[in-house]
Amino acid sequence: MADNDCREHLITASIPLFAAKGLNGVSVREVAAAAGVNLSMISYYFGGKEGLYAAVLKEQFAVLDKLDELEQMDIDTLQKFEWYVRATISRYRKSPYLLRFYTSELTTPTVCFETIVKPAIKKVVQMLLETFTDGLSHERFREGLNPADTVLALAGMINFYFLLEPATAELVDHTPQRDEELIRHIMDIFTRGILK
Repeated sequence: MADNDCREHLITASIPLFAAKGLNGVSVREVAAAAGVNLSMISYYFGGKEGLYAAVLKEQFAVLDKLDELEQMDIDTLQKFEWYVRATISRYRKSPYLLRFYTSELTTPTVCFETIVKPAIKKVVQMLLETFTDGLSHERFREGLNPADTVLALAGMINFYFLLEPATAELVDHTPQRDEELIRHIMDIFTRGILK
């Protein structure tokens, strides 16, 4: 196996392990066995388990870099929020373990929280705040709304939907075929609320 292939294979094999058990719940032997490589390869490529975990988080949170596109788009504020909803749902479909890493790092932070996870989350929230503030300045939204509460409510609607999937699978259709309907409902609730 080529150097880069071995490195990527270790990352890929360790994603579900770290997502399920966290940094401290996974042994280097377990990772090496899952990847089918010699134990020494983890130290060689990553300097140890913590370095491998950091590489996993960097890869998982790299999908957030796509959000930079939003700042360059010349579209209406509501279209930007819809784009964010679409991108977030797509991100969770493509990276099904990402939300586990979010929740694990938020509830039991590792050394990677301050350098990888927190900056990624701050970047998303800052981008949403700027989008909302722009909408307020163009009188797209009603006065009196707290920008932080508003954008966190939007992010929470999406994140919680995917976070609850294991517990609500019998009650809610979480299939990708329903994503367009989900996007419409989130945008409708976000923009119009639930009152008649």
